Amino acid sequence: MSFFDNFDLRQVENIELLAKQVVEGFIIGLHKSPFHGFSVEFAEHRLYNPGESTKDIDWKVYARSDRMYSKKFEEETNLRCHIIIDSSSSMYFPEQPERKGLNKLQFSALAAASIMNLLRKQRDAFGLSIFDHEVKIHTRARSSTSHYRLLLNYLDGLIKDTAKQKTTATAKSLHQLADNIHRRSLVVIFSDMFDNEEKSDDMFAALQHLKYAKHEVILFHVTDKKHELEFDFENRPYLFVDMESGEEVKLQHHQVKELYIEKVKSFTEALRMKCLQYKIEFIEADINEGFVPVLQSYLVKRSKMK
Repeated sequence: MSFFDNFDLRQVENIELLAKQVVEGFIIGLHKSPFHGFSVEFAEHRLYNPGESTKDIDWKVYARSDRMYSKKFEEETNLRCHIIIDSSSSMYFPEQPERKGLNKLQFSALAAASIMNLLRKQRDAFGLSIFDHEVKIHTRARSSTSHYRLLLNYLDGLIKDTAKQKTTATAKSLHQLADNIHRRSLVVIFSDMFDNEEKSDDMFAALQHLKYAKHEVILFHVTDKKHELEFDFENRPYLFVDMESGEEVKLQHHQVKELYIEKVKSFTEALRMKCLQYKIEFIEADINEGFVPVLQSYLVKRSKMK
């Protein structure tokens, strides 16, 4: 059972602390896994040269050796990362009064905060964009502490927002962001990619636009796999509500399960193949599987960009 299964993230005051806990647990896990070679700290020490900034001096080593050494960071690549979050109402699934785990939007916000924490450790610059039917927030990529705090505030506000029936304009928003992320970046997208079926070609074209702009792209396809992909519900009547339009339909899940799974599988495979065609990393991010697959995929991608 995940630490995040039994509480309401909207009641938490400090998303930064939670992100640190996620990252610290992940790093501990790295040291016990085949991925322990990924450095999120520093690679080695080198002798401090007079006149250099003192901010990288390892004072613990100085206390032991009486010599000044600077931490030489392995990850000094000046990576620029831009995180994009879909905040349309479908991302609020699952929304149940008795359920206190994370919904897709909360999962995405905390995953984004955790990636930002890693980016800070690696001295990289990062920006944030949030969209639903239009781009709501868009920042440039920076690495300052004040910028980090600002983005955490945006994420905290996103988590606590309970607005209903926010529609999606994924293609339009991604096209706009592709035009506005001016320097080559690692673009990380958190979205369920649920939009009108008629707009699929436009959505694929928007993903291609990001690659055409020379960005490296990771698409985290955020889903509640059990319910949204496998349509695994108890055998009883349900009232299904479209979280974006408010449209309601009453039925037994077995009446539509086979057709639903077929349609969702077809869409997901088309999305996966388009990402493969455009050389976009496509990662299934099941909210019930935790953050390790997200952070691990980020580090793998980042290591390839060095």
